[in-house]
Formats: sequence, C-alpha cells, structure tokens
Amino acid sequence: MTELPDLTAVELVAQYRAKTLSPVEVTEAVLERIDAREPELHALYAYDPSSARDDAKAAEARWHAGEPLGPIDGVPLTLKENIATRGTPVPLGTAATALVPAAEDAPAAARVRESGGVLLAKTTMPDYGMLTSGLSSFHTTARNPWQPSASPGGSSAGAGAAGAAGYGPLHVGTDIGGSIRLPAGWCGLVGLKPSFGRVPVDPPFLGRVAGPLTRTVADTALLMSVLSTPDPRDHLSLPPADLEWSSLDGTLDGLRVGLQLESGPGLPVDPATRDAVAAAARAFEAAGAIVEPVAPFLDRSMLDGLDVFWRTRAWSDMSGLPLDRRAKVLPYIAEWAAGGADLSGVDVYRGFAQIDAISVATLRATSGFDVVLSPTCPVAAPPAEWASPTNDPARPFEHIGFTVPYNMSGQPAVSLNCGYTDDGRPIGLQISGRRFDDVGVLRAAAAYERVRPPQRPWPVG
Repeated sequence: MTELPDLTAVELVAQYRAKTLSPVEVTEAVLERIDAREPELHALYAYDPSSARDDAKAAEARWHAGEPLGPIDGVPLTLKENIATRGTPVPLGTAATALVPAAEDAPAAARVRESGGVLLAKTTMPDYGMLTSGLSSFHTTARNPWQPSASPGGSSAGAGAAGAAGYGPLHVGTDIGGSIRLPAGWCGLVGLKPSFGRVPVDPPFLGRVAGPLTRTVADTALLMSVLSTPDPRDHLSLPPADLEWSSLDGTLDGLRVGLQLESGPGLPVDPATRDAVAAAARAFEAAGAIVEPVAPFLDRSMLDGLDVFWRTRAWSDMSGLPLDRRAKVLPYIAEWAAGGADLSGVDVYRGFAQIDAISVATLRATSGFDVVLSPTCPVAAPPAEWASPTNDPARPFEHIGFTVPYNMSGQPAVSLNCGYTDDGRPIGLQISGRRFDDVGVLRAAAAYERVRPPQRPWPVG
C-alpha cells in the first residue's frame, strides 16, 4: 500500500473530496518523512512544521464544509528558496546575502497560498542559483535521495531532493538554463520549464521561469493550473490564457518528433544516457510517432557568449557588495564571476547577442516538429561535492547544451525519467515543444509516461 507521503496531489485531492483522507493526517505523515530523511538530504530551508499544521487544519475545515479554496487545497508543498515568502529572508543560496525578511509573497507563493496549499518549507539552492548542484555557502550541501553521495542537480537542488524523497507531492523551482529540468532528470522527477512568461515571476528576467517538480505529469499539470494565474508584477508575462491543463489524454500516433542526441558544444553524451533516450524514441515510434533526427544547432560561440554575459551579470551584483560579504561567496562562484570583471562593453554586448542567436537557431531547428526528444543532461549525477559536472569554473556550462536553448527561445520543455544507470541513478528525457504549447508538451509526456518501462520504487528511506 502506498504510504501517505507518496500519494500524488491528484490522489490526495480526490480523497479529500471523498472525505477518505484529511489534510491533517497527510501533513503529519509528510512531516514524519521529512524528519526521517532531512538529516541526510539537507533539502529544506525555513522548515516550519507548526505553520504547516495550522495550514492543514484550516484546509481540513474547508474540505469538511465543501468549500476548498482551490485545486491544491490541503496538499503539502515546498517553494524554492529564491521565491519570496512574506517574512522570510531570501538568501539566494549564498552567505553573502543580508538576511532581510521579504516584504511580500512572490507570485508563485501568493498563488499556492490562495489555492490552500500547505507550505512545508522553502528548498535549498546554490549560490545565486548558478550551479547544477546543491553546493552552497549558506545551506548545507543537498544530496540525491537515489544515491546520497551524488548531486541532486540544481539550481532547484532541494526541490529535486524533496520530490524524490517524498516531502509531499508538489514542489516549485525556477529555471534560467535548466535549473528545474536538470534536478528533475537526476532525481527521476517530472520537471516543467513552462513557456517564458506563462508563470509570472518577480523580478522577471530574460529566460527565467518558475515551474513544478513533481512525480507525475498529472501533478505537474495540476500545479500549473495554479501557478499560471496572472500577476501584474511580471511585466514580461504572457497574456492570460485559459488552458486545458487537465486534458492529458491522447496518443503519440502521427506526432512529428525530432530526436537530438548531440548538443554540439559541451560534454559528450554518455552511453547509458544515449541508450535510454534512444529507447524512449523507439517507444514513441512504436506508438505511432514519426521520429526524425535533429542535428546539433548550438555552436561554441553561443555557449561561450552566454557565459560571458552571465559572468558579467554576476560580477555586477557581487562587486557592489561590501568586501566582508563578498568574501563569503562560494569560491567556485567567486572565481567564475571574477572572469567578468575586466571585460569590455563590446565583449559583453557580443555575449548578450548570443542569446538571440541561440533563440533563432533553436526555433529554426525545431520548427518542423511537434516535440523534440533529447537527453536532459549529457551525463548522470556527479558527486554531491562537485559544483558542476566538470567541477571547473572555467568550463561551467558544458552540461546545459540541451536545456538552455529553450530558456532563450521561450519554448516549453519538460524532463521525466527514461531509465537508470548501472548503479541506479535516474536518467532524464527532455521533451520540448512549440512556443506556448505547454499543454501539448505535457500531453506528449503523459503519453510517454504510460508506455515507458516500469519505474523503480522511490528512494523514500
């Protein structure tokens, strides 16, 4: 029998409605799971069991009255540390940040509260969200529940660990180059990077999105129905749209599918990852999809230019800090950002221009397909103590060649599990789609979810 912390949000809401479960007993079971696993995983920040219990009691009363606040009323969840919640400091993963309580909830936090979600905690992240790792100068290093010696990915590191360990069914992360999909891939979760602007964020920034990490596509769709509600603070958000998030039925028959097995620049795809993604493509084909290869469309200048721009942006932020605070930044991040200190304006502009080059190349390469399949990451999870798969600040983005194009182009992309390495680390399949077709991407993911091989039990303890 499935334990309460491992029930999906869809299952929980159905049982709340039928009055066969209550938010209070579910929350207590999740808190017990957290207390058992958190000393090893270090996924949480600002963990507040007392507030979660209060939220659960209020949700229980609403369900008894038949008046739930919204689609996720009474469902336990977490928010990434950089998603502001009123009264809680936002360290941005670094000891260099002054701990000032946030004045108000960010859009994602406001939406889940309005829908009655039971907020358990925030989840940990690396310094400034600029690592595919749980390594941080502020938080204890987060670890992967599948193999605690391995990284959970990042920068939504704690969210990935929490999702795999069963700290409730719903987790919200952010993604500017792969920070939802990479931990989803390494932790065996479903992680959606929505279309740019689909989920309001504050402050907005080019390529940055917020989105779900869950165990099932249906739970991701449920959470998107809440997160995508408009918020006037995001001036870059898309026009409000009433999308059919719950409409996940459909087949792969006739779907035009691209298969990309090489990213161009960056790390080569390891054999286990290549084999797992190729097997997923064969499953699409067996279900009636038309699968064709997609050649690499990024080049070295694109990835290097993005690195130049992001280094400069990081240095701009860090150089304004008092020296005593700047000295607290994780050394890897400090060394990486310092590479932007002496670049010329022309260098930085040329780097920034590569964002548009990446966007154009991505849209052109994928325009003939409904969805494109690829590895989420070319390699499986590295050691938890590594800052990135290269562990080299001179080569920081060699692993994001499959994920970052869709941040720059604004297209939706989801990661879900497609296999395991010989030692049991999950392997992520990325499914990207046409601009604004978030529901289409989730439908394809749900169809694959139904035909993929049986999944291994979750590493819950």
